[in-house]
Amino acid sequence: MDMSQPFLMLTSRSEEVVARDELINLPRLAGLSSDEIVHVRMEADPFPSVNFDEYSGIILCGSPFDVAAPEDRKSQVQHDIERNLFALFDRLLDESFPFFGICYGLGLLAVHQGGRVGPEAAEEISAPQMTLTSAAAGDPLCEGVPDTFRAFVGHHEAVTAMPDSAVLIAQGPSIAPVQLIRVGESCWASQFHPELDHAGIDVRIREYADRGYYAPTERARIESETASADVSGAHLFLQNFARHFRRG
Repeated sequence: MDMSQPFLMLTSRSEEVVARDELINLPRLAGLSSDEIVHVRMEADPFPSVNFDEYSGIILCGSPFDVAAPEDRKSQVQHDIERNLFALFDRLLDESFPFFGICYGLGLLAVHQGGRVGPEAAEEISAPQMTLTSAAAGDPLCEGVPDTFRAFVGHHEAVTAMPDSAVLIAQGPSIAPVQLIRVGESCWASQFHPELDHAGIDVRIREYADRGYYAPTERARIESETASADVSGAHLFLQNFARHFRRG
């Protein structure tokens, strides 16, 4: 067996600036080299036929798609992506294959498992404080993470009812308390963005200025508040995922 299997990174951002930033900075903040990532842009590339023996794990990134959007408002591209991801979830959960989902990844996983997602749990771009739950004890992704930490968020929707199969690992503000879950032994998903540092959130503040993630009149405040936030604790989740499941 090849002992240098990469991680499969699945994205669906059509905005080139954001897509490029995501591809550069997620591996960097996870502690992965460029040859430890295989990148597939699901909105542009054919959905891959995933052989688990070829990868160390899968990382599903955030997306401008809304899981809870009415079915007749979703594009055919989004329908195809979600159908293929649900089939992938069936397989990876059945085989306990390592998976980390971010934002959109959490919403899809929650719905796949019977939970609910809705716009009433939306959060503007910000860096709220998160708290580990008692279930975090012994969780490999929580190694070295402080009991409270800050992380960047920004989403039109979030989990409003957890599926019975999920365990809450980290919780956030009352508006969106479900911030990190685990399903089974090797499947995690976060509402917050562990792949973003200050430069990354600045890209999103700029590029998504008219996408409903914050009120335009609040931009200066949001830039100031995010600039002063220490989100290094959130990066540890990705680093721990990469270190724990890296083959080779």
